Amino acid sequence: MNDMLRNYLSICGRLKVQISIAAIEAGQIHRGIVDLVTRYGIRKLVMGAAPDSCMKVKRSSDQARNTAKNAPNFCEIWFVYKGKHVWTRDASDGSQVLQSLPSINNLGETPRSKSLPTHGALSFSTAGCHRTQSSSTDRYVKIDSPESQSSRGYTSTFSELSSPLEGRASSEFNLKEEQQLDNLKNTLLEVRIETERSKQEAFSELLKCKELEKKAAETMNKVRAYDAAYAHEAEIRREVEEELQTTKEEHERLLRQRDEAKQELDRTMRTLALLETQAQEAAHHRNEATRELKLIQTSMTALRRERKKIRRQRQEAMLCLDKWRNYGLSKALKCERFLGFSNESLAEFSLSDLQTATCDFSESFKIGQGGYGCVYKGEILEVSVAIKKFHPDNMQGRSEFQQEVQVLRELKHPNLVTLIGACFEAWSLVYEYLPNGNLQDYLFCKASSPPLTWKARIHIMSEIGCALVFLHSGKPEKIVHGNLKPENILLDSEFNCKICDFGISQLVPEETPTRKAVRQNTGPKGSFHYTDPEFQRTGELTPKSDVYSFGIIILQLLTGRPPVGLASEVRRAVSSGSLASLLDPMAGEWPTFQARRLAELGLQFTEINSRDRPDLTVATVRELEQLHVVEERPVPHFFLCPILQEIMHDPQVAADGFTYEGDAIRRWLENGCETSPMTNLKLKHLKLTPNYSLRFAIQDWLRQS
Repeated sequence: MNDMLRNYLSICGRLKVQISIAAIEAGQIHRGIVDLVTRYGIRKLVMGAAPDSCMKVKRSSDQARNTAKNAPNFCEIWFVYKGKHVWTRDASDGSQVLQSLPSINNLGETPRSKSLPTHGALSFSTAGCHRTQSSSTDRYVKIDSPESQSSRGYTSTFSELSSPLEGRASSEFNLKEEQQLDNLKNTLLEVRIETERSKQEAFSELLKCKELEKKAAETMNKVRAYDAAYAHEAEIRREVEEELQTTKEEHERLLRQRDEAKQELDRTMRTLALLETQAQEAAHHRNEATRELKLIQTSMTALRRERKKIRRQRQEAMLCLDKWRNYGLSKALKCERFLGFSNESLAEFSLSDLQTATCDFSESFKIGQGGYGCVYKGEILEVSVAIKKFHPDNMQGRSEFQQEVQVLRELKHPNLVTLIGACFEAWSLVYEYLPNGNLQDYLFCKASSPPLTWKARIHIMSEIGCALVFLHSGKPEKIVHGNLKPENILLDSEFNCKICDFGISQLVPEETPTRKAVRQNTGPKGSFHYTDPEFQRTGELTPKSDVYSFGIIILQLLTGRPPVGLASEVRRAVSSGSLASLLDPMAGEWPTFQARRLAELGLQFTEINSRDRPDLTVATVRELEQLHVVEERPVPHFFLCPILQEIMHDPQVAADGFTYEGDAIRRWLENGCETSPMTNLKLKHLKLTPNYSLRFAIQDWLRQS
């Protein structure tokens, strides 16, 4: 009860309401309340009550009804439930208050607090209405406004004194005494009021002091906590500063180590670059040596096969010679005197033999016709042969007959047609027979066999080049064919080619690179577009003349088109990047690198000036041999041009650090583009640097594939 009263006093002190406390004992709560109302003359009372519908607080409702029934009529009672006004019992008359005030003996006294067995709490005031709280644990009465208590004391005293004074007024006292009594009563009332006010002020000051002491204690606790936190923070700051200093020293040490490591790395990188350059050079030399070794081994293998084939052909020829030796022995001296050389390795046939083999040179046996004669198919000793008959009345035909016999009598090569014998009576030569026709028939689909694939075409190119290298490397004199064209390239069943028709071939001394032809005003008939322009202009037949004809044949095999203006057309397509539109679709899908490389070789071989044409070497033939060998394996991505997405043949490094195909990046720059094709950033310069190491790697990869 005391704790709750102290809380109530603190609340009223903050609201600046002066109160006093009184306690009473009663057997029942409503009787104690009624007793207090009657004793102190309470005019306004607020107490808790519950509606009749609330069954849980029925006891409290009974107390409220009893209080409203038994309380004096001058007291106005407000009943409140959960902070809301429920109902009011109005006051009927306030004249009875003075009759119920305490006697004069009790003036200035307040009831003492005692432990009450009752339950409940009430609050009342003569100046206004306050909430009444009811609880099973509160046993106290709160009285607002000490002036009201003083007034009650004054009223009580006045009530006790008024009766004897009225009795004496008639006999003992006069009007002056009554005035003195009134003054005394007023003085007592003022003293009582002042005393109560002083008590309330002292109590309020005490509460304020306690509150201030509490706040001071809390403030001191906060100050001590702040001091401890500041000391802890200072300690942490000191540790952090020490750690920061240690970190700075460690960072500086790491920076020094980084600089030292960077310098060491720079030295290592320079050394590594130098070693890498040396390693690349060594690898290049090794690759060159390996390629040379492979070339030598391949050449040795080819020479062994060629030697075996020559031996077999020689044995067959010897058998034929043995059969015909007795038959043609009588005419040998005549032929020797006519030609001026010995023909021990050639078989001699009579005119009747050739007539028998060809049914008297029947038109049904004719398989070809040239500018200087006809070619027939015949059967001699159950062996198919090709018989080339020159016109005897044509002096140029006679000279070609003698020239071809002189050249072929000593030449033995797998890619050159084999001369079996000759008939000097009929100006005829007897060759081995190849049943599959010539290259011209395959190019323009005149043969019954399917079209040549791109691999077969590259294989034919390599064999033609091999035969030309063999002719041009002859000693002591080089042999120039002079009439190289698709009609003079025969094919067997496996598409192995053999070159024929050496009628205008020339023997050029090794020390003389060029030699004026004997027949300056004549040339191969029907082969104008395959003839070297310089030979047509000057009559000088050189090995470069065969190179020009070979270049035209390469372009024909690549495109499948006639030779008229073919070199110019391919050159325009390559420069514009539209080479794929010219490729012969009958050959299948050409690989990009192989087609581009063949086009480059064909254009180099067909230059107008012979000085601009490269020599036909063994390395070129080997490159042609390797071009048709394609292994199905992925191409390394750094071998591909970022623009064309094709294998690079001439890799060039631009200012952006990327490597491109030379023609592609040059066209890019010539079109006015000064930005990188990869990053779209402006290039620092427009210079290009050849990437030799990548070029060697691509060439080596292609050779290995």
